[in-house]
Amino acid sequence: MNKKTIWITGGSTGIGKALAKKFANQGWNVAISARREKLLNEISENHENISPFPLDVTDKLKCKEVFEKIKNRFGEIDICFFSTGTWNPKKEKDIDVEQIEEVFKINFFGTLNSIKAVEEYFKNRKSGIITIVSSIAGYRGLPNSTGYGPSKSALNNLAESLYFDFGRSNVRVCLVSPGFIKTPMTDKNDFKMPFLKTTEYAADKIYNGLINGNDFEIHFPKSLTLLLKLLSLLPSKLYFSLIGKMTKYQKKN
Repeated sequence: MNKKTIWITGGSTGIGKALAKKFANQGWNVAISARREKLLNEISENHENISPFPLDVTDKLKCKEVFEKIKNRFGEIDICFFSTGTWNPKKEKDIDVEQIEEVFKINFFGTLNSIKAVEEYFKNRKSGIITIVSSIAGYRGLPNSTGYGPSKSALNNLAESLYFDFGRSNVRVCLVSPGFIKTPMTDKNDFKMPFLKTTEYAADKIYNGLINGNDFEIHFPKSLTLLLKLLSLLPSKLYFSLIGKMTKYQKKN
């Protein structure tokens, strides 16, 4: 029996790295991509089921080339997990247009480039899973999030649109919305992160949701995500008031 295969972008650190190890330990072929080739090689050297495929997802042509290499290596691709992302909290407090453009280039368009690279393959295959990693920051607007939150909100909308488009070909589109997970990216935060979890915790939740579940959205930890989902349903005036108190945001008169 041939091993199943997953392609993970953003696989050199954080959730992507932990998920790569999780799937590899479950006997899957794992193709990992990221810009930092050295980190990819270090991971693959310690896990025989993991293979490195360096990639900058902002390069449309490279996304297609790398996917072709993965197909040639493994034949069938069962799951794609697109988790490339960037976040710079120090530059989110003001409107830094160039920074916001860079965030969207990586978080949104980098993910879109990856999806486009596999679109024809999955629609012809008529099975498989395309996974888009977003964030709880994409539910509604938050203080000091002029680029990251909007980029994740755009991914949420994209995932919902693609759910219909790929669903016609029997391909599952899945949205992953993590809460606060301890990664090099969240280590930049200068505020207390409620319900902070490990990358291993995240990998377990994602693996279970992809393999044993069939929901559109995998979100965790529920103690945080369900609260934020409830808050997102509130009228704007009440939402702003509650989020302001929770984040100690002070409105200037």
